Amino acid sequence: MPTSTPVSRMRFTTWRPLAAAAVAALMAALLVPAAAHGAPRQSTPVYSYENAIRESVWVDTGLDGDGDGRHDRVAVDVVRPREPARQGRKIPVIMDASPYYSCCGRGNESQKKTYDADGRVVRMPLFYDNYFVPRGYAFVGVDLAGTNRSDGCVDVGGRSDIQSAKAVVDWLNGRAKGYTTRTGTATARATWTNGRTGMIGKSWDGTIANGVAATGVKGLRTIVPISAISSWYDYYFAEGAPLYDSGPDWLSGYVDSPDARAKCAAVQRKLVDGAPRTGDWTPLWTERDYVKDAAKVRASVFLVHGMQDLNVRTKHVGQWWDALARNGVERKIWLSQTGHVDPFDFRRAAWVDTLHRWFDHELLGYDNGVDREPMADIERHPDRWTTSAVWPPRATSATTLRPGTGAQAGVGTLGLGREPGTETFTDDPRRSETDWAAHIDRPTADKAGFTTGPLTRDLRISGSSEVTVTATPTTSAAHLSAVLVDLGPDTVRDYAGPGEGITTLTDRTCWGASTAGDSSCYKVTEAAGADVDFTVVSRGWADLGNHASERRGVPLTPGKAYTITLDLAATDHVVPKGHRLALIVAGTDKDLIDPPAATPTLTIDLARTSARVPLVGGAAAFARATKGSAAAPAVSVLDGVRAPHTALRLPGADD
Repeated sequence: MPTSTPVSRMRFTTWRPLAAAAVAALMAALLVPAAAHGAPRQSTPVYSYENAIRESVWVDTGLDGDGDGRHDRVAVDVVRPREPARQGRKIPVIMDASPYYSCCGRGNESQKKTYDADGRVVRMPLFYDNYFVPRGYAFVGVDLAGTNRSDGCVDVGGRSDIQSAKAVVDWLNGRAKGYTTRTGTATARATWTNGRTGMIGKSWDGTIANGVAATGVKGLRTIVPISAISSWYDYYFAEGAPLYDSGPDWLSGYVDSPDARAKCAAVQRKLVDGAPRTGDWTPLWTERDYVKDAAKVRASVFLVHGMQDLNVRTKHVGQWWDALARNGVERKIWLSQTGHVDPFDFRRAAWVDTLHRWFDHELLGYDNGVDREPMADIERHPDRWTTSAVWPPRATSATTLRPGTGAQAGVGTLGLGREPGTETFTDDPRRSETDWAAHIDRPTADKAGFTTGPLTRDLRISGSSEVTVTATPTTSAAHLSAVLVDLGPDTVRDYAGPGEGITTLTDRTCWGASTAGDSSCYKVTEAAGADVDFTVVSRGWADLGNHASERRGVPLTPGKAYTITLDLAATDHVVPKGHRLALIVAGTDKDLIDPPAATPTLTIDLARTSARVPLVGGAAAFARATKGSAAAPAVSVLDGVRAPHTALRLPGADD
């Protein structure tokens, strides 16, 4: 990664005023002995991990979710260096708030918290404490309400979930009460910290970081959400189309503690009643929508996501990133070719180094240049990365591409001009996006496909697309899928494989200090590749009954035309010269959305159907890339990764 970037590249990043940075740098100089010889650029492991203080605190959330007549307390396990407190120095905090510390485990090796006979944490999952505690940080692992050693109930991204972690940030900043035991009255104060907190976590954990940042809580200086949810409705539905056959009550029941199971029936009932399988938006989803509160975010945001994540889909990235940008939030992003995978397991050395410098800059105030580096790192091929000064690039423009009829029914063209005509397909829930793409050049009854000719230049898609479809159904219910596909040979990560793009080996590498009970050594991984003839670039889904409102569906009148716009997931992909770009419109995407009750046939009005695709260079770039392109060669069947399969999963559980 380059170490510097021209000032003009900072357009979308508004770093703190210089005066505040100077104060932060002065504070940092008081934290680490290495600062004695000048302004530090990197924290170093000068403190003992083996002798670190390990303690547990129970923080009052101010809520009574389990209805037992007293405020819920959440368990907070702390690992912090012993030396700074002795020397009168206060230190910052890295925090991971999770529902998984006892039920399911964290990381590629599904680590759980372990405790000694006195209830002090012995093993803290993941490498964060091993690596950062010797460098002058405290690490805090929070059990969300209703899990492990905490009171309360799991409400899956709602007020209780978010308050579980926000209350801890408040406690670290002297605004909330903490206790030395779960039920006692002896108080505990965080006198050892300066309150500067960074939250990190994958999936549900990262989702909590998003939600806490959206409260605007003071003291939260940065968040690093990995594969995280930005709106829980979009985890379960896509414009009314159900993505799973269950709701948040299932997740709650999976992670809650035995105490919570005995006390939280009322909360479970609210989760069932508030999340109807109709796909209609309810107040429950409003409470769990963090995007609407992006203007409250004070913290900087370092997002990491797999572009082929079919658990927490990249729509969550696109809408959160765009909302943060509109509100001038400091931000950085990594986009990999993986599925639901932590960067520690697809780019380990670079990840630890970048995260180290990010936290040093944001929490210690070090001027280490991380703020002047390119905003985005993007994986183009397995282990081959490129950067963008800003993301999406400034030259990106939403370009309207239109389908047209071809020589065969269902095998059409894709270009800039509007064309009359229709295409018809019948929903077949047995077929997936990989089936459609594999047969893109052949008429099949289950899809309508439209392609450019082979491109004469590379064409880059960067950001979120949308596809507007005008369709006439034969039934009162119908689901739609829209898919963008790069047609051409490539080697990609096998995101649909068991490791979602990685293979776990037996050797280990170590990242930080270890103790007998907490090793910093983790199994090495390598990229799991696949040679393909096509790559699905982005996809989106909708219930046609939501044509008038994304938040409420209605029955359809057979024979009547309806227009709906499908949101496609954010991506960054280069369609190379010689490849073709395809748009596919179909019904149920097998295993990615649930089918409707009936089996509709849909007729697409091509003149009223289009895709708005964020192209670097806009319409002019598309025109140049398709100018003089010949007709596509006749192809029988193409090969891609195996068909995706996402049965109901916990977002981020690793066992």
